[in-house]
Amino acid sequence: MSALKAILSELDERNLAMKIGSVHDRTRMQYRFDTNTVGSFDEFSKAIGDYYNHHFAICNSNGGRLSEAEARQAAREAVENYYRHKTRGNIVNAYNDASEGTNGGMRVILDIIADDLKMKSIERHIQQVFDRYVAPNSWEDKVAIIRQFIDTYGELLSGAIDRANPERYAQDFHTLIRQIVQTMEQTSHVLRRQ
Repeated sequence: MSALKAILSELDERNLAMKIGSVHDRTRMQYRFDTNTVGSFDEFSKAIGDYYNHHFAICNSNGGRLSEAEARQAAREAVENYYRHKTRGNIVNAYNDASEGTNGGMRVILDIIADDLKMKSIERHIQQVFDRYVAPNSWEDKVAIIRQFIDTYGELLSGAIDRANPERYAQDFHTLIRQIVQTMEQTSHVLRRQ
């Protein structure tokens, strides 16, 4: 099997759903939060930090947990990033939704964190697949794989990607990986809960 076929096989949407998506979705569904609202910003911060640590321990670190401060900060960054990009809001808007129960309340806030952790896992998986099949010291191999990858996933890449010059991405293909993961996040059912 060629390196590209092996890469594409491992990055197949069904494989990603089975290896990564389903584990993250199960973890989110198993977590129970007693209410859909919070009473204060401190309660909100504690709740998102606790959930982040719960999900992170199961799906990302084989039981290892972050400190309470690290978990709160990571959760806050995930939520704030979502609100900034999707609603042009910030953490205050997220807190208001959680305290008032609007726009899905705490349930949606926890979904945002779960999706962020899932996306990071998918991105890491894609990076690991590339690292396994593309020799870092072979310029020609990297250019050839990137060219084939662009040809295969071209429709998922934005206009910001220079498809005619795979050499631009051969040394650092993180841009391509991020672009594909972002597109998957927007269009793929891998990321949608069943």
